[in-house]
Amino acid sequence: MQIEKTPLKDCLIIKPRVFEDDRGSFFESFNKETFQKETGLEVNFVQDNQSISKKGTLRGFHLQKGEHAQAKLVRVIKGEVMDVVVDLREDSETFGETFSIILNEQNNHQLFVPRGFGHAFITISDEAIFAYKCDNYYNKASEAGIIYSDETLNIDWHLPKEQLILSEKDQELPTFEEFKKS
Repeated sequence: MQIEKTPLKDCLIIKPRVFEDDRGSFFESFNKETFQKETGLEVNFVQDNQSISKKGTLRGFHLQKGEHAQAKLVRVIKGEVMDVVVDLREDSETFGETFSIILNEQNNHQLFVPRGFGHAFITISDEAIFAYKCDNYYNKASEAGIIYSDETLNIDWHLPKEQLILSEKDQELPTFEEFKKS
């Protein structure tokens, strides 16, 4: 496993070692001992989630607040997405900054999203299977987020607004400025 830092504090790119032969390939997607040794972070994942999305589906920016905050280890099993995070930890030197990465089935990269980050992704391929581990259980009352089209964050989603597929909930999230006041 190779760990790369991103410009955002504690947000990491995880590149697993892939073994290939005539049968195909194999890689270990997570090893708690190796992760802890390489990152110095102690994470206890308790929940695995998976979504299937068609091209243009944009999910996020989502996070859990307070005692239900979640760190995530995200990856793409099939297809391709642009994954985007925003540091929403007010005491962080990278507060309000964003980072994006292409995750796909070819590069097998994973992104470690620390607690206190807003997380979103857009499906670039015709379909994507997106999987993620969480270190805390989902709690509806702790849901929070920021609108994908926030002008302060100024994210280029690489598709015209008319081609985006969003949930009603994601269309009604607050702006970054409104989030900061809450």
